[in-house]
Amino acid sequence: MNKITPINLEDESAKHCSIKQAAHHSALTPDSFAESAKGKTGFYRIIKAAGYSMDGFKAAYKFEAAFRQVVWLNVVLLAAVIMMPFTLGIKMMLVLASFLSLIVELINTGIEACVDHTSTAKHPIAKIAKDVGSAAQFVSLCLLTILWLMALSVFL
Repeated sequence: MNKITPINLEDESAKHCSIKQAAHHSALTPDSFAESAKGKTGFYRIIKAAGYSMDGFKAAYKFEAAFRQVVWLNVVLLAAVIMMPFTLGIKMMLVLASFLSLIVELINTGIEACVDHTSTAKHPIAKIAKDVGSAAQFVSLCLLTILWLMALSVFL
């Protein structure tokens, strides 16, 4: 595997572009691992991206109990949405909130994996990153709960 070389900002080529452009150019050279992992363009790239997404779902489900819990909670809630006599607008809002909770849990799982990969030692900044991801999931589940309570209040 080819090594990605660090950027030398004193280099003449780097003086004519921003740090971000120089980093992108250096990291995604045609022979870099990142470029080869991305694949080609067009339809083939979409197929590869779908495969990576499936790998992400499988990994989150296999290694993250919280993701499994949110998946099964939302399976039950989506079945309830189908069976309940809500208006289409309410059903759409409940489905949206369910998907939002799944999206936030996937992002939280990604944050936790990155932090754990970087270091397993206790660090205050790592704790902040993990706690903020957890707080985001808490807020999305609060939203889901509030929307369900509002939808069900029609029947009270």
